[in-house]
Amino acid sequence: MPPAGLHIAAAGATLGANLSLILVLISALMLTAGWRLAARKRFEAHRWVQTIAVCLNAAVVLVWMVRSLIQNVLPEIPARLGQSSYAIATSHAVIGVMGVALGVFVVLGASELVPRSLRFHDYKLYMRTSYAVYMLGTLTGVLLYVVAYVTG
Repeated sequence: MPPAGLHIAAAGATLGANLSLILVLISALMLTAGWRLAARKRFEAHRWVQTIAVCLNAAVVLVWMVRSLIQNVLPEIPARLGQSSYAIATSHAVIGVMGVALGVFVVLGASELVPRSLRFHDYKLYMRTSYAVYMLGTLTGVLLYVVAYVTG
């Protein structure tokens, strides 16, 4: 049974925030599983898992997070940037945009769906960087959820 404060505070979170958190955590787990598949040289499975994870994460960002940022955070910036929830939300947005953009670029590049001039050859560098940025984005997103809905 979760601590009473966590249960009560999480109950105050919106359905969209709860669903967003769950889907992003699933994406993070899938990205980690995909990384392990690549380490085991199961590249076809790796490609599918990573592509699905990136698409799931991008969908959550586009359907929920962008709207939430526009409605709840941007109108208060820069006036409330000194408050922890706004600072975390802004940091999460910046990191998230970089992570989604890089992740989509890696998926498209690995699938040869970008112009030849934009393709990269050092897949490991791009994939590792993308994974690190995604995990940092996930961490800041969980921190934002805790600050916004658990600790108030």
